[in-house]
Amino acid sequence: MRRLAFISLPLAVILAGCSSPQAPQPDHPPKPQADTAVPANAMLGSHAWYQWVDQRLGISDDQAHGPDEGSDEWNHAVQRKLGQEAPQSKPGSPEWQQSVDALLRTRGDATD
Repeated sequence: MRRLAFISLPLAVILAGCSSPQAPQPDHPPKPQADTAVPANAMLGSHAWYQWVDQRLGISDDQAHGPDEGSDEWNHAVQRKLGQEAPQSKPGSPEWQQSVDALLRTRGDATD
């Protein structure tokens, strides 16, 4: 019986030391960030896709005033925002949309 106590006590101490206290919960939950994820069903050139690109690049202002989605003016605004990274294909073309989509998906954050 003494052997069991001799082995059990150190084992209990080790196990007790392994449990770590839980991290304190913040007083206020973090503010939700703007959702920069493309909706799962957004196809290139769809309204949802244009809104996502617009949000990522800040083409429209806070009141959604800006060029019409997909218009030449909107496409050129996207080109200007992307700068040197802008696709070389014709703005608005399917190839251009695919390149813009791929570029924005690989960026970690929205641009100014």
